[in-house]
Amino acid sequence: MSNFEQQLQKIKTAPGFIAALDQSGGSTPKALGLYGVTPDAWSNDEEMFTIVHEMRTRIMTSPAFGGDRILGAILFENTMDRQVEGQSTASYLWEVKNVVPFLKVDKGLADEVDGAQLMKPIPDLAALLDKAKAAGIFGTKMRSVIKQANADGVRAVVEQQFEIGRQIVAAGLVPIIEPEVDIHCPDKAAAEAILHSAIMEQLNSLDPDELVMLKLTLPEQNDLYADCVAHPNVARVVALSGGYSRDEANERLSRQHGMVASFSRALSEGLSAQQSAEEFNATLDASIASIAAASAT
Repeated sequence: MSNFEQQLQKIKTAPGFIAALDQSGGSTPKALGLYGVTPDAWSNDEEMFTIVHEMRTRIMTSPAFGGDRILGAILFENTMDRQVEGQSTASYLWEVKNVVPFLKVDKGLADEVDGAQLMKPIPDLAALLDKAKAAGIFGTKMRSVIKQANADGVRAVVEQQFEIGRQIVAAGLVPIIEPEVDIHCPDKAAAEAILHSAIMEQLNSLDPDELVMLKLTLPEQNDLYADCVAHPNVARVVALSGGYSRDEANERLSRQHGMVASFSRALSEGLSAQQSAEEFNATLDASIASIAAASAT
């Protein structure tokens, strides 16, 4: 089997969850702050990204982090371009850790219209996908946000996600489509019902060989996305933590059958630059164990 086929098999069938290690320029200072590194530790973006790469490297090289419990890891482009222990990050993840590498491809969110934030244009997408493919990346991730139960806004988000998703499939990669529903949405359950029907409509329009993944907010109605999980065009449905604490995210996830985690902040919660290797690895191990358990329902 080719690498891609092995990776697809793992994503479709293996236990575990996806680690989201893809904070970009806007969210990196906050992530570093939670890790105990304050802005006086860097004087420009390049230094900041070097520090965040050290944090991610510490996570990826930890004995707690491996393909037995982690299916994949989502990277920011800057992380893909760097190395871990002397080899490219994507190669290290797959060859050393048996973890499938993904790349965040969106350029952030546009201003809110109709209660939703579409993605900003991605002008160099074709070149980025070629670069990702050459680097050994399996799939991509792109995020939009739904803030209101507004059918026009929700549909615009889903249509844009699938339109770009098809381009990614055509480039030979598997897109993670992420139409996040803000956990503070005033009528979250209604927004999720609209989202669910819009997603199913798009999934049913895909050709048999067009495979996607879905990354969705933990829903108010348990097993709302069960038919997405079972859909032949869906390789896996993963859940975002969306600002819930790890305990609450795990508890909500354990009630969704067939959904697995793709947590970012909830994964790194409790990790600190000041911890010894022993403390850091023990904290990460406990975090991974709890998220893996919640994903195994």
